[in-house]
Amino acid sequence: MIVGFAAAFLLVGGVIYYFVQHSGSSTPTEKAGLQSPSAASKQKVSNPLQKYVEVVGIRMITDNKRPVAKFVVVNHSGAEIDGLVASVTLWASTSRSEEDAVGSFNFSIDNIGSNSSKELSAPLKTKFKMYELPDWQNATAEIQITSPAQ
Repeated sequence: MIVGFAAAFLLVGGVIYYFVQHSGSSTPTEKAGLQSPSAASKQKVSNPLQKYVEVVGIRMITDNKRPVAKFVVVNHSGAEIDGLVASVTLWASTSRSEEDAVGSFNFSIDNIGSNSSKELSAPLKTKFKMYELPDWQNATAEIQITSPAQ
């Protein structure tokens, strides 16, 4: 009796889970005409280097009472990149992530070797106070490489 009840309970739970997951292919933000940060990053890549360059380890701090982003730029390609210039948009990866970006910054690197990384810092442009910014584990970076043009 108990085994039968457990099997029926799992079956009903599985059916409910299936219908919840497949009830609509669009998310609530897409239905409202908004674009989520993950969808924005899946758009057509304008620079072929974007699939090789990553911004990680983002820390948002204050320096002389101004917001600053400290981060690591990683070159995953087997080639050296000269004159790398990019802009980064930070999104909160929380339940309210469909809102505006939490900040942005630009960076440039004269040279980054193949399969290497560099630690940088840049002024953070944000309309939020430092205590309103997400913690490092709740921030997602979207990079847009502007140079070198390929």
